Amino acid sequence: MSQQSSTTRRGFLGQAAIGVAAALVATSPAESQIVWTENQWTLPAFEPLLHSKRKIRLVAECNVIEGGEVVGALRNALNAMHYGFGVPMDQMQIVAALHGAANLMNYDDFIWQKYKVGEWFKLDDPETGKPAIRNFFYPSAAGASLHYTSTDPSNPGSAEMDSSIQGLQARGVTFLSCHMATEFQARVLIKRFNLTAKPEEVVHEMLAHTVPGVIVVPGVVGTVTMLQSVGHYSYLKIV
Repeated sequence: MSQQSSTTRRGFLGQAAIGVAAALVATSPAESQIVWTENQWTLPAFEPLLHSKRKIRLVAECNVIEGGEVVGALRNALNAMHYGFGVPMDQMQIVAALHGAANLMNYDDFIWQKYKVGEWFKLDDPETGKPAIRNFFYPSAAGASLHYTSTDPSNPGSAEMDSSIQGLQARGVTFLSCHMATEFQARVLIKRFNLTAKPEEVVHEMLAHTVPGVIVVPGVVGTVTMLQSVGHYSYLKIV
């Protein structure tokens, strides 16, 4: 049986984002590709997750950015299961299913700068104190080579204290991006910046700028359901 938990805070994007996006199918089907079929996405990349045989399988769904609670929660989950319960790292399959506002954590600095993501979601860059024009959730403080200064799991300079997306990926966490959320966000951006681009042009641009290792799925809610029903993943809701 799946387990459900939640953290505090609730974002303004989430199920509404998918609902609005789905509604657009009926109004402009010729221009939209909101509903993906199997041959439109990288299903082979997802199959190993769906059929993982690892002892611990957890999918964490998140639709808010806030202060990056999802990455902090996953770091803590890895540490608790490995050090507290003795689960080998190679026996854990952790999936971060991001949609709503959190979906933008899957995109690189180009998207954050061009579309002023920090200003949009009131996210200040911790280095500048100004609205972020880079995805500061992705890079590790240990650098691209992930050179950590300590092997003590309680030391801030260790891999275990690294809550960056890059650091978590190195520890085996897979991040999913919601295609439906991207479609919705493209339409919001067109309106926000009064763009002449078509929705699919913005969507394709965004998809070309996912951070390394991200798997884009047709829709996170359906994907989470597949992971729970077919893959027998435990479930964590971070809101």
